Amino acid sequence: MTERVLPLVVRIERAAPPRRTDALEAAATAVVRLLDRAQDGEWPDEVAEWQDGRIRKVVRRARGAEWRRALALPGITVTVRTAEVRVHPPVPLDDWPRDLARLQVSGTELSDDAAPPEAGPDDVVLWINPRLEMTAGKAMAQAGHGAQFAWWGAGEADRAAWRERGFAVRVRTAGPDRWDALAASGLPVVRDAGFTEIAPGSATVVADAPWLRVGVPEV
Repeated sequence: MTERVLPLVVRIERAAPPRRTDALEAAATAVVRLLDRAQDGEWPDEVAEWQDGRIRKVVRRARGAEWRRALALPGITVTVRTAEVRVHPPVPLDDWPRDLARLQVSGTELSDDAAPPEAGPDDVVLWINPRLEMTAGKAMAQAGHGAQFAWWGAGEADRAAWRERGFAVRVRTAGPDRWDALAASGLPVVRDAGFTEIAPGSATVVADAPWLRVGVPEV
């Protein structure tokens, strides 16, 4: 079996970088839209082979001509407020398309200069561990994992309702006490493989959605 990785490209122009939360939400939504398209028959073999492995995701940045070259490759572009993220079908770990392989992984240190919208009771919310320091690129990949867990846990009716909302998600950093309650609640927890930035096994994200809360204590 070929080991595959999911490429995510975030547009970061020098004069107008996206807000961090917007980039995280765009990445998470992009992952779910790709899974939905694969279910409908687009890139089925690549996605199936990738999901049979470690669902690894790598975020790279692009601007100007780099971004335009990324747009020319097969994939899906998602825009969330100030952020644009393009997800491409999974590629072999050691055989990326040249125009993606040449993009930089570093340089995704983004920040928020405005409060994001409030999460509603029917939203899919991805809660970030407040005790971990992650670049925006790393956090985008972790949010993508959390969104994938929410997708896996959804039934067809849940997915249809989520699809009507454009597979929108909210990404928020939990307070320490709330994080502890979320991590112990039985909701899906993302644990990092430890390839970059943080220790192996670190809990990075808890995925929360209406269909995941059945039988879970309120937190």
